[in-house]
Amino acid sequence: MIKLKQNQKSLALWAADCAEHVLLYFEKEYPKDDRPKKAIEATRAWVSGEISVGAARAAAFTAHAAAREAKGNNAACFAARAAGQAVATAHVPQHAFGAAYYALKVVAVANSINADVKIAKELNCQSQHLPKNLGQIWKDWQDKQLPKNLQSVMKKLKVSHSKK
Repeated sequence: MIKLKQNQKSLALWAADCAEHVLLYFEKEYPKDDRPKKAIEATRAWVSGEISVGAARAAAFTAHAAAREAKGNNAACFAARAAGQAVATAHVPQHAFGAAYYALKVVAVANSINADVKIAKELNCQSQHLPKNLGQIWKDWQDKQLPKNLQSVMKKLKVSHSKK
């Protein structure tokens, strides 16, 4: 936990990048709803000291409200959840991993053909953008949280866990 807290802002930026990478799945279905986008912007604003943790939490709640309203479209729903988790990293560092996980879920439901391979590629992209000193924590989280079939695909494709 200490290492996560010390790296909270780096994790928040990484989570915002993960969420932004799949945001188009929400925006395509709900082009007039900017709550998830604003949540990602709020993440970066919190990192730069422009807003408080309380304001970041409020942005998380609005992104999750958008996700609930998009429940009929899994990709859009999960993209909004990713944004909500990203900005919630301001409150609890582990939410960064939730943002990455929801981004993976977006890829899974949006790309049913060869989904495992596409998920593994997204995971690899996420891993490559993670600050190097957090690679082991990310790997440990994956080992505990990711489904076994995805873990085996990752091993087969030799997915790495941090920047080179």
